[in-house]
Amino acid sequence: MKVLFVSGANTEKIGIPPFIIAQGNSLKQLGVDIAYYPIIGKGVKGYLSHVSKLKKYIKQNHVDIIHAHYTLSAWICVLAMPKQKIILSLMGKDAYADYVGYKKRKMSSRYLTILTLLIQPFVAYIISKSKNIEKYVWLKKKSVIIPNGIDINRFKPTIVKKNNENKTILFLGDKFNIRKNFKLVEESISLLKEQKINLITPYPSKHETIVSYMNSCDILVFPSFMEGSPNVIKEAMACNCPIVATNVGDIEWLFGGEPGCYLADFTSKDFAKKIEYALRFAEIHKKTNGRNRLIELGLDSDTVAKKIINIYKKLLNNNENLD
Repeated sequence: MKVLFVSGANTEKIGIPPFIIAQGNSLKQLGVDIAYYPIIGKGVKGYLSHVSKLKKYIKQNHVDIIHAHYTLSAWICVLAMPKQKIILSLMGKDAYADYVGYKKRKMSSRYLTILTLLIQPFVAYIISKSKNIEKYVWLKKKSVIIPNGIDINRFKPTIVKKNNENKTILFLGDKFNIRKNFKLVEESISLLKEQKINLITPYPSKHETIVSYMNSCDILVFPSFMEGSPNVIKEAMACNCPIVATNVGDIEWLFGGEPGCYLADFTSKDFAKKIEYALRFAEIHKKTNGRNRLIELGLDSDTVAKKIINIYKKLLNNNENLD
């Protein structure tokens, strides 16, 4: 079975997003032949420039299934008119548009939601990462919720010696992406009584370095205005890292009341209070049991890969009923 992953590759210094590569690797380990078609070019115009190129690629290379990650990627696949059937994995922003504040979406990004609604008759299956993304799927017979899995052999607790006595807070998002809400972290830290705070913001980071960051910090903070099923939360849980996060996407379900994992609202006062709780937890307990919670939910990469392969097999057997 050969599957072509089609996705954007526009992230500076990273290319194809690491979580897409990670999903491809997990499928390869179970015997699926994965090839990648990277789309370099932003916006509708940038994506459209790849229609003829993708069509040529598909004609020249054997492919059984096309798996598009992101709505614009799927549209390029549809317009290339392949004989193979297409699976769309919704990423988040392509469904709910771009959030620029609490319950506030950027008007100019809402075309993505429209394109997500329009493409659904032309794809075989639609994978959503969480329930809040699946709300935008109206063809429910084609719909399935499968969060990204985490490689628990890579993301695991390790002992890392700290170089100083400062409390280390880790923020792994893009500080300049409004949706990631870095301003809330800065405002919250300014309210803390604890003076010895070291805020680490290493974005963009190579995927292999993230494990060491998560194991060397005291807590991870995640203040986003909106998400689907954020990989960084699951990666931190796999490392048993204490976390403070806003209640977006499926984070509340992921936490499941796990001690050391705190939900906060969008006020600096509450976020600061939860940071204090998390730092106190880290000082006393060091680590959470988030890894066990993640495994119980079946969110290790191997389990998730098997679910995706099941969809591939149904598609190849012309059985498109997900029940």
